[in-house]
Amino acid sequence: MKEFLKGKSISLVFLAAGALGGFLYWRFVGCVSGTCPIQSVWYWSTLWGAAVGYLVGDFINDFVQKRKNKAEEGK
Repeated sequence: MKEFLKGKSISLVFLAAGALGGFLYWRFVGCVSGTCPIQSVWYWSTLWGAAVGYLVGDFINDFVQKRKNKAEEGK
């Protein structure tokens, strides 16, 4: 379990930041009329923010791991 958390730490940080960003977007921008399917309730905005944050974090994590592996091969 610790290895998983250590390997995915960047992704998890971005997941938390995305969830916070989604919630803050709902809180301060949102959808007053209630007709916007994602923005009308707080949990949809939070979940979408978390999903996007995780995907961005996973992309960055893969990029960092590839650069780290390439640097170790060069030594």
